[in-house]
Amino acid sequence: MPELPEVETVRRGLAEAMTGATFRRVRQNRLDLRFPFPERFVERLLGRRIEAVGRRAKYLMIDLDDGTVLASHLGMTGSFRIEAGAENVPGRYHYTQAPAGPHDHVRFEFDTGIAITYNDPRRFGFMTLVPRFEVEGHALFRDIGIEPLSEAFDGAALAPLLAGKNAPLKAALLDQRLVAGLGNIYACEALHRAGLSPRRVAATLARKDGSPTMRAHRLAATIRQVLREAVEAGGSTLRDYRQADGSLGTFQHGFRAYGREGGPCMTHNCRGTIQRIVQSGRSTFFCAQCQR
Repeated sequence: MPELPEVETVRRGLAEAMTGATFRRVRQNRLDLRFPFPERFVERLLGRRIEAVGRRAKYLMIDLDDGTVLASHLGMTGSFRIEAGAENVPGRYHYTQAPAGPHDHVRFEFDTGIAITYNDPRRFGFMTLVPRFEVEGHALFRDIGIEPLSEAFDGAALAPLLAGKNAPLKAALLDQRLVAGLGNIYACEALHRAGLSPRRVAATLARKDGSPTMRAHRLAATIRQVLREAVEAGGSTLRDYRQADGSLGTFQHGFRAYGREGGPCMTHNCRGTIQRIVQSGRSTFFCAQCQR
């Protein structure tokens, strides 16, 4: 499943192509994806102007000029494909015109001459329409935690979230109610760089009064750094993920822990080996020698 850097990369590509554009035509090829489309989905989009393309956790949030948000989740295999002549596509997000495929479920055509198609072979993604003023209280978003790329995310913000939690640190980081959008790959990478064991009790990063330890400060800074590097690399491509321009992310070439079972630890002066364990049904990669 695409994690925060992959969704942020897609958001940036869509923002260049969609911001300021007006829906001229919408073609909906089926009634549902993971969930049914909203009633009058096509009708409610036609003629609407896109004010901004944002992101909340792993959701794309497309603000329309009538105060509605088109919220979209990519699921496991969802992707957006930008289609138009090179003269119509801004910046570097160009993808040559492609014929319709069996998994093209929605096609948006804009007054700019750009068309964007949503493709999803497994149909675990979905789209919905939510009034902007209802977003914070909406069932999809009200329990989402802090954004790890926000200026508010630091050790002082992370520690109270972990205080009193006896779960393993890796499991706590993957709890979307605590930290938004952080997934398995980047949790492994951040913990390795920060020198913290995924099996460490989460509460040990907070003092009794909830204030942060040095480990909490180090981990929060490392999470932000890892995510920023991943966004700049266009995310990580393991199977189905592609950017909005059709290209692949490259962060996977710099993995220090994830997927490197049996390989040497890349931490300076560490002679350990990357191990793999299973936590909550997910593979965790770490070095038992330098991650404590």
